[in-house]
Amino acid sequence: MSKGRKFSMPAPAGGMMREFQRLQVELDRAREALAEETVTLSVGGGAVTIEMTGTQVCRAVKLAPEVLASADADLLADMLLAAFNQAVEASQAMAAKRLGPLTDGLSRGAG
Repeated sequence: MSKGRKFSMPAPAGGMMREFQRLQVELDRAREALAEETVTLSVGGGAVTIEMTGTQVCRAVKLAPEVLASADADLLADMLLAAFNQAVEASQAMAAKRLGPLTDGLSRGAG
């Protein structure tokens, strides 16, 4: 290439690149929003409640006083495990719902 000449993409490739950039910006915004959105799940009739963000960060664990008063460590451990697992699943489902349309757009553009 001679000095002073600039490389430019053909119009279709340039349009595709702009679309990818637009989708990337939207994807970044959606991820930021997911970090703030939460799901809340309770098990044991509200004995254990977990609040988790759309990026699977646990924000809160609440235990009903009667759970602690019962002093049944195995039962508490089982409820915590169930609550965490359900909260992770709900959080992942929320993320898939929010990000799915954007990531589908990226994969269609690449195909």
